[in-house]
Amino acid sequence: MPSEVTLLESRTMRVEHLGRVDALDKVKALVMLPDGAHCTTDGVARYFEVSTGVIRQLTARHRAELAENGMQVLRGPDLRRFHSDMVSLWGADKGESYPQAVTQLTLHTRRAVLNIAMLLRDSDIARCVRTYLLDAEEGWREGYASLDRRVTAVESCLGGVGVALQELGPVLNRMSHRLDSLDRRLDATNQVVAAISNRLCQMSEDINRVDARVDDVVHQLKDLRRGRRRR
Repeated sequence: MPSEVTLLESRTMRVEHLGRVDALDKVKALVMLPDGAHCTTDGVARYFEVSTGVIRQLTARHRAELAENGMQVLRGPDLRRFHSDMVSLWGADKGESYPQAVTQLTLHTRRAVLNIAMLLRDSDIARCVRTYLLDAEEGWREGYASLDRRVTAVESCLGGVGVALQELGPVLNRMSHRLDSLDRRLDATNQVVAAISNRLCQMSEDINRVDARVDDVVHQLKDLRRGRRRR
């Protein structure tokens, strides 16, 4: 697991953790400006419980990196427009307490504040943020390792299944041939049964004809007997 020193000294490692801005509020509530997107240098200093001078020195040393993560300095028309927007959001009754900069105003996004947390050495709050980031990463790594082990186990099982299927293939082929043979025998049996059924139908017709002839003979015999009695 990366150490806290690694975060302090490696920009590459800091970049890997910049998406975890939730870590800020996990440690302490970060008070933002009314727009909900920016924080002043004073606000950053209060969050980390250090002086504004410490934050200004740090931002001066790492200006390029922090600028990439949302830190910006407003001057002139941009500053006046931003003040106007903030006073409007702040509300007329609170506009007088809104922090006004005379010539310039440095703004920090949550991403920039997290970046400062990974650079600021002399702050307990910054250390807590770094610890949270590293612990969360360790938990993620353990979860990934567990998932990797489970996937490996599944892969090993699938390997066994593959061997079993290869061995089962010839058996399935033999069963398929036997079933085909059974189907043919059943077809032949059905044909024999059908032939027998046809023959029985013919025999039934023959029996009916014989019965009819027997009935005729019986009627003729009865007629002969009646004739003899009359004589």
